[in-house]
Amino acid sequence: MRIMLVEDNELLAQGICLSLAKLGMQVDHLDSYQQALQGVKNESFSAIVLDLGLPDGNGKDLLKAWRQQGVSIPTIVLTANTDFDTKLECLDMGADDYLGKPFDVRELAARIRAIVRRQYGLDHNSLIIGALCIDLNTREVTFRDQNVLLSRREFQLLLELAQSAGRVLTRSQLEQLTYGWDEVGSNSIEVHIHHLRKKLANELIKTVRGIGYTLIEIN
Repeated sequence: MRIMLVEDNELLAQGICLSLAKLGMQVDHLDSYQQALQGVKNESFSAIVLDLGLPDGNGKDLLKAWRQQGVSIPTIVLTANTDFDTKLECLDMGADDYLGKPFDVRELAARIRAIVRRQYGLDHNSLIIGALCIDLNTREVTFRDQNVLLSRREFQLLLELAQSAGRVLTRSQLEQLTYGWDEVGSNSIEVHIHHLRKKLANELIKTVRGIGYTLIEIN
């Protein structure tokens, strides 16, 4: 899953990005109000982690602006401001969760998984589509009751396809969701799709010519 992190503390942001990446998340970091305001346009994110104390504006105003613009990406406010009234205000503005600093990154990751589960209507950490089972917590993948070992990028790509099962995702969308703003090779998505088909089943991921790819349910 692809996460937008809005945090002006560079050292803290680097630590969060590294820790969440180890847990299989693609994290794109922005450090200002204006960058974040523009950053959601024409981009795909599973969730946003938002600091309130930004150098050029208040995170509450940013959250309010997003919601007024129709941006419904699940958002966790991550802040040193633990004032109860501020927490209530953010939740009423449309925040999905509120976590105070200091914090344990494992809790942040669990909260991200929780709001993404709610977004996709899941009531537990396992995403099951036919013979495919993906554990969002442990990142374990099984297919036809056999464990499947995937690289981080392969897992990210499979998860995005599974969360949108039956819907076609374009190559551009998959690049955004899997790589974010990291540099991506010209045929990286095709290579990962090829590996996933070999490790799972060729017919699991269907190519829609001229558009993209879709994951279908098979047993």
